[in-house]
Amino acid sequence: MTTAKDAARTAQRSDAFRRVARAGFVVVGLVHIIIGAIAVSIATGGGGDADQDGAMEQIRSTPVGGLVLGMVAVALIALAVWQIASGLLAGGKEPRKWGMRVKLIGIAGAYLVIAGLALIFAFGGHAESETTLRTLSAVILGAPGGIVVLVILGLTVAGVGIGFIVIGFTRGFEKTMDVPDGPSRPAIIALGVAGYIAKGIAIAVTGVLFVVAAWTQDPEKAAGLDAALRSLVDLPLGRAILWLVGVGLAVYGVFSMVRARFARM
Repeated sequence: MTTAKDAARTAQRSDAFRRVARAGFVVVGLVHIIIGAIAVSIATGGGGDADQDGAMEQIRSTPVGGLVLGMVAVALIALAVWQIASGLLAGGKEPRKWGMRVKLIGIAGAYLVIAGLALIFAFGGHAESETTLRTLSAVILGAPGGIVVLVILGLTVAGVGIGFIVIGFTRGFEKTMDVPDGPSRPAIIALGVAGYIAKGIAIAVTGVLFVVAAWTQDPEKAAGLDAALRSLVDLPLGRAILWLVGVGLAVYGVFSMVRARFARM
């Protein structure tokens, strides 16, 4: 652990590495802006996959898409390493310290998954996250106690979404940033509040779909972000709700880009 901590300290002391890691927030922002735009398109009668797969496909369709996706992967891997280093160096009492480590490593894992998708698309491949999730749900449901496991998984994902919503309402994201004083402060805070709430709704609905899949024992109902967003259309005023969530995801993307400048790193 001492060696790992020494490596973490070395990484965090590197200005060059810090700059690349900050670029990771810009990349996260770009992905969310694209997903939000696709969600708005769906709400207004258009098409597309409103998830990470769809975002990567959109980037690859540009003239320099492969190069951009390679840069996306590098920046996200750097940001993931930074999160892991922060987890290893987390201080405080043991329960709080380990809780922070689990949280940061979990975030790093999410960044690495997106980085992996970027590399797959960069080299001409294709990945379908919804098919993977449905297959995983079928495997879980087929195992002893699988229904309970899938419910727990769904509730965990929904809990993460609720956590995002709470952070938005309480402005908890300010603890991780040096938000400047002055006329730009209210705008930055507004971006964070709206973005976190919208992202939280999207994640929470994804978790609910896993619970529904477990309750009905139908793995086809367990899907990813795209299906979760599309399910909002079935609600009263569903298209308006999806439009608002899509705009909110794009706002979260803009906030992530702002965060690249003001995140405490």
